[in-house]
Amino acid sequence: MPIKGSLKAIAKLSQAKFRIYIATNQACVNKKIISLEGLEEIHSHMENLIKEAGGVVNYIAFCPHTPEENCSCRKPEIGLLQKIEKKAEHSLKGSFFIGDKESDFSCARRFGCIPILVETGYGTISLKSDKRPPKERCFKNLLCAVDYILKV
Repeated sequence: MPIKGSLKAIAKLSQAKFRIYIATNQACVNKKIISLEGLEEIHSHMENLIKEAGGVVNYIAFCPHTPEENCSCRKPEIGLLQKIEKKAEHSLKGSFFIGDKESDFSCARRFGCIPILVETGYGTISLKSDKRPPKERCFKNLLCAVDYILKV
């Protein structure tokens, strides 16, 4: 079930000609909690819901590794963003990066993106971190973050 307002938020960005890329850690694959096919089904379902709302996801990059595997793609490492850049054939430097965890903010900063915090998911915990983005880039949810992005 999508978080309230998130489908509308992604649709608003898509309609404003923003490209939507998702970079997600999914250790559940290598932990054998879900199969790769199962994860792809979830991604497909999510993309269909977004499409029905009037939005588009341009690409989803995911890391299936556990933290113990010390890979280069698991956030806060930048491998997923490198993969997205290669697929997108344009730089992500200076792009907004919306997330709810410290690993998102660290990855964003290391890659030259602008981190934005949403308080949904793990966001209320991350809001207490001294590594969070400045208060003017911390939002209650994705829709509020998108409204900010569309104004700047």
